Amino acid sequence: MSNEQDKGEFTATGTHRAEAASWAALNRRAFLGQYAGSLGGLALASLLGSSSRRLWGSEDADSPGSRRPAKAKSVICLFQHGGPSQMDLFDPKPTLTKFHGMPYPGELDIHFAKQAGNLLASPFKFAPRGASGIELSELLPHTAEVIDDLLLVRSMKTFTVDHEAALRLIHNGKAQLGRPTWGSWVLYALGSENHDLPSYVVLGDPDGLPIDGVRNWTSGWLPALYQGTPFLAGPSPVLNLKSPEGMTPDLRSRQMELLAKLNANHQLRHPENNELTARIANFEMAGRMQSAVPEVLDFADESEETRQLYGLDRDATAEYGRRCLLARRLVEKGVRFVQVFLSGQPWDTHDKNADKLRGLCARTDQPSAALVKDLKRRGLLESTIVMWAGEFGRLPVSQGSDGRDHNGHGFSLWLAGGGFRGGYAHGATDDFGYKATTDVVTVHDLHATLLEALGLDHVRLTYPHDGREDSLTDHEVTKARVIRELLA
Repeated sequence: MSNEQDKGEFTATGTHRAEAASWAALNRRAFLGQYAGSLGGLALASLLGSSSRRLWGSEDADSPGSRRPAKAKSVICLFQHGGPSQMDLFDPKPTLTKFHGMPYPGELDIHFAKQAGNLLASPFKFAPRGASGIELSELLPHTAEVIDDLLLVRSMKTFTVDHEAALRLIHNGKAQLGRPTWGSWVLYALGSENHDLPSYVVLGDPDGLPIDGVRNWTSGWLPALYQGTPFLAGPSPVLNLKSPEGMTPDLRSRQMELLAKLNANHQLRHPENNELTARIANFEMAGRMQSAVPEVLDFADESEETRQLYGLDRDATAEYGRRCLLARRLVEKGVRFVQVFLSGQPWDTHDKNADKLRGLCARTDQPSAALVKDLKRRGLLESTIVMWAGEFGRLPVSQGSDGRDHNGHGFSLWLAGGGFRGGYAHGATDDFGYKATTDVVTVHDLHATLLEALGLDHVRLTYPHDGREDSLTDHEVTKARVIRELLA
């Protein structure tokens, strides 16, 4: 038996297809009677559930939406659930400071109107950073160190102030349930570069799921093979990855041989099932993951300097730092799309805005900046888009005495690498930081531009749904456009 077979890697072709005809009459009762003792091996299928991975390489000329060669090949999304406060972090507003405590001179779209107060200045100092001189809050000293590698968008706009609806907008383009996230669209278009690992990995918070749960990485009505694969916190990030106690390599190989024969038989009887081939390939990948996943999770080869860079030596940053470092390692191994989430919606600072921001920045600032630094020095930043964003921003008035309410009319996010401009602040909000007024970028424009950076045409990247060719941006409805000024 070959080394590849020892890994449990069997293809439902060749001999297995030839033998499949003899299995055609094997009914359920006969199978259970003859092979009940081998059912444990079939549990391997539960590794990735119903998901499977497209075997379509990124260089395939027929890839959907393919348009031109692109610098970006992969994405790391550091998503900040709850809506980070732009005027406390990225968007300094002297006028807000000047009129602190006075009524807002106009109308506001307020989520909790009865709790609305007067103008609330940021208690944090801003200063120019880097050669570009972009002003950042004192809460972000590490982000300040990489500001010349960042594109800071200060003129983002979304279309709702409801968390779940806004999350769906920024993840999948519309507020409706059941649509594919942009990570799924990227995987559908570009496929995988490493068939030993899932192409779309979600690194969740050990404290629990983010708001809206698995909908943050759903494939919607795209085939299930394009959904995100969560890696759990703790020593077993992928369930059922290790063989059961007492399972020898030889026994595992024979179980996989049985599974391959059953799959070949099923394939002969259902040749019209286009997803079956991918599902079978997924079973084989699950076997290969038994060695690939432990390897990527093992930080033994990381230097002490790298560990300190990500803050693994500090309690405040260690957990988030480990996930940012793991994101880099996954991209380094050819994983196409990685998302890092926080539990709940911690940036939702309806009260104690200043105190909560201090704690959140102490946790995330150093690891986020370390990721950019580490990718750059390894030559990976040019081919990797890093995105730091929440679903919306906050209001310039107080909620209660020291909180900020939701704001979708103006907020900030940053991008790095993958063909985006560095050391550039795009757009502006009004004098109070409430509404994007200059060079506005909608969430749909953001999606169109992200796809462009990956070499994809957002208008042509479609999939049939409900009798029409649907897409991430749904250009005819949203009028999404590529913002060329964001690209290098």
